[in-house]
Amino acid sequence: MESKHIFGGVVAALLFGFVVLYSSRGRENIKASEKNRSKKTLKSSGNGVCRSNFAGNTDVIIVGAGVAGSALAYALAKDGWRVHIIERDLTEPDRIVGELLHAGGCIKLAELGLEDCLDGIDSQIVFSFAAVHKDGKRTAISYPSNASGRGFHNGRFIQKLREKAASLPNVKLDQGTVTSLVEENGTIKGVLYKTKAGQELAASASLTIVCDGCFSNLRRNLCNPKIEVPSYFVGLVLENYNLPYANRAYFILKDTIVIAYPVSSNEIRCLVDVPGSKQPPIANGEMASYLKTVVAPQMPPELYNAFICAIEKGNIRTMPNRIMAASPSPTPGAFMIGDSLNMRHAVTGGGMTVGLSDVVLLRDLLRPLNDLSDGAAICKYLESFYILRKPTAFAINTLASTLHTVFSSSDQDPSRKEMKEAFFNYLSLGGVFSDGLMALLSGLNPDPLSLVFHCFAMLAYAVGRLLLPFPTPKRMFIAAKLILVGSGIIFPILKAEGIRATFFPATMPAYYRTPPVQSTDDRETGK
Repeated sequence: MESKHIFGGVVAALLFGFVVLYSSRGRENIKASEKNRSKKTLKSSGNGVCRSNFAGNTDVIIVGAGVAGSALAYALAKDGWRVHIIERDLTEPDRIVGELLHAGGCIKLAELGLEDCLDGIDSQIVFSFAAVHKDGKRTAISYPSNASGRGFHNGRFIQKLREKAASLPNVKLDQGTVTSLVEENGTIKGVLYKTKAGQELAASASLTIVCDGCFSNLRRNLCNPKIEVPSYFVGLVLENYNLPYANRAYFILKDTIVIAYPVSSNEIRCLVDVPGSKQPPIANGEMASYLKTVVAPQMPPELYNAFICAIEKGNIRTMPNRIMAASPSPTPGAFMIGDSLNMRHAVTGGGMTVGLSDVVLLRDLLRPLNDLSDGAAICKYLESFYILRKPTAFAINTLASTLHTVFSSSDQDPSRKEMKEAFFNYLSLGGVFSDGLMALLSGLNPDPLSLVFHCFAMLAYAVGRLLLPFPTPKRMFIAAKLILVGSGIIFPILKAEGIRATFFPATMPAYYRTPPVQSTDDRETGK
């Protein structure tokens, strides 16, 4: 029965794609409207940050005070849990990613009561994206329903989150490097960590939550990580530009993928995707030469001069784009969240949106509880988290992998070239087509079936472009190959995310987990 529903959905998507093609053939030449500090260090709280006594046992240890860790600490402390955060480095981070929060992520931030962390850091509202393709073709893609995202410097945002969390009396914030989890009879009881001064300390809690980021040194204790690095991002900061439209980011989808978005009132973050496991060295000037000769000619005119100036300024940085499907090994007393648990390609900037969505979900799951001491019961109950997070994570992860795979491929294969053209033209249709994809990408509509529908509609649209008005043998061959290539991109991603858990969650036993029976609430709420 399930297979019949899937088959019916695929057929409907294919028919939909051909309808889209016919409705758009008379407007193939549509042109998109082009109207449109100094760093500071947080001090370890010790006995200082907590303005009331931090007496008694700690309920939750959080390893890592990045976006997910800091937001989770605040959310749990507001619900009355006693939280101990241990962060390796409390100075302001200086990263080249984690600087675009999509509309869905902004909504989750507000649900957590942290929307004011976007104030006072010169964050910039982002209403739309200019997608730029070959031959100067452009289209404007806006968030649906007049929603908006935010661009900002990652470090400034994280410091705001840390300050907000540390302002609560039942939060203790320490600087230290967690070296290991402490296990007793199969249950995690806490952590061992080393302070900046080199002192080795132990911390205990009923629940230890690991969210120490993409370079986590603890995840191997709690999951079976399979990490891919399909490309690297080369990061630059552009200044002295003159944009025709404010509050707009860029998807430059030519021979090289480039993402650009405002991070302050006079700066744009520019990220250049370099496919493969190797990249031109920065030290000997090869990277600067690559950016000038290969990437610069593909930049929009309004960004070209600023891009060249940024290269000559020399502050070129790189980071790997890591992909890791969530594959947790449920462990009593411990839990994972954020990039420690799941990573997707950063080409769509969806990481923080997924992370904040997970924080809201975990907070809501813990709200009915008043005691976390029964590690086995809590572990079994929280297995539902991995099912309930699927819609948002699946939509954003899948779109990121699909977009990167399609636009990073070579044009030497006619089927892949046609797929790029179809993808871009589908976005250019506007209306429900671009709105639907943007709603999925930004976390506004985490509907897996909607994503599959759009994927197959785009595939049908691409095939229709080839076969109409008259299918030649060559075009039919390319169309057949396009279907194979498209399926080869989509289905492995679906498999990695988990088809049953994503599309048929009601068939998963963990979906029905209920809070364990506990005594009456004796927690003091922080609300």
